[in-house]
Amino acid sequence: MWSPSHISYSKQAIWQEGSLCAQHCLNNLLQGEYFSPVELSSIAHQLDEEERMRMAEGGVTSEDYRTFLQQPSGNMDDSGFFSIQVISNALKVWGLELILFNSPEYQRLRIDPINERSFICNYKEHWFTVRKLGKQWFNLNSLLTGPELISDTYLALFLAQLQQEGYSIFVVKGDLPDCEADQLLQMIRVQQMQRPRLIGEELAQLKEQRVQKTDLERVLEANDGSATLDEDEEDLQRALALSRQEIDMEDEEADLRRAIQLSMQGSSRSISQDTPHTSDTHLTSEELRKRREAYFEKRQQQQQGPPGQLSQPCERPTTSSGAPVSDPGDAMSEEDMLQAAVTMSLETVRNNFKTEGKK
Repeated sequence: MWSPSHISYSKQAIWQEGSLCAQHCLNNLLQGEYFSPVELSSIAHQLDEEERMRMAEGGVTSEDYRTFLQQPSGNMDDSGFFSIQVISNALKVWGLELILFNSPEYQRLRIDPINERSFICNYKEHWFTVRKLGKQWFNLNSLLTGPELISDTYLALFLAQLQQEGYSIFVVKGDLPDCEADQLLQMIRVQQMQRPRLIGEELAQLKEQRVQKTDLERVLEANDGSATLDEDEEDLQRALALSRQEIDMEDEEADLRRAIQLSMQGSSRSISQDTPHTSDTHLTSEELRKRREAYFEKRQQQQQGPPGQLSQPCERPTTSSGAPVSDPGDAMSEEDMLQAAVTMSLETVRNNFKTEGKK
């Protein structure tokens, strides 16, 4: 399958300082890397030397000769431009000749452009080739991103437009060297779905893409920064939530402690009401011990019965585990009182939690 890559196409590079359009023009015409800037410069120097020798024939001391020496070369310059004389001499090596298409002499021949093989076009310092490959015409302008297909019906209009814009058009006469693209296009015809653009447009698009890429990178960087801020804010929110949980836990513990204290106070009051005492003041441990001893002595005397009767040891009933059952009549110790208070406080807290849960 044919593709534009089969056409040897030399184009102006974006980074290229000099135009070198004459070199691209010749190589696109011949479909190969036949000429280099050095070779074209050599031809230009040769033409300059021939002109200098002709001027010297009038005398090396003449004003015209001195003026000629002071002028820059008319066949090349530092930008890479080469004159029509350089191009014409370069083509003579291949047996090719240039005829001015715009000249009245050629126009009188009324030759249809589609019957020609190739054209070289020039405007100011720019050169490019229009060539027939196979049975189709292509604009091989080095300022385009690739070869541009030109229909037979459009060719005459295309050349007329160039003339109107001030281009000089030269017809290339002679047999061009064989090339792969010409051989392939002799057998097939191609269609171009997308026309090439000017390299300047491509360069502008590349610059715009770079600007958009830079803007996108800035936006992404800004988004990354905001994401970091969002993460920091989330960390702060989590820390505040944990702090509130700790405060709530502390409040719950404080409420629990208060409930235990209240429960203990209530238990102490109830126990003090059941236990006889002589005053409202709190009893000391020693007083409680003495009272328990007096209480047990009284119980033992009651269990012994009247004098002369043998006393039977009093056995306390046990549970299935063998643990003695506490007598409700026994005096309650301080540890029992504290345990009872804690148990009551825990039951109070559980009941409160259940009530709140139902709400």
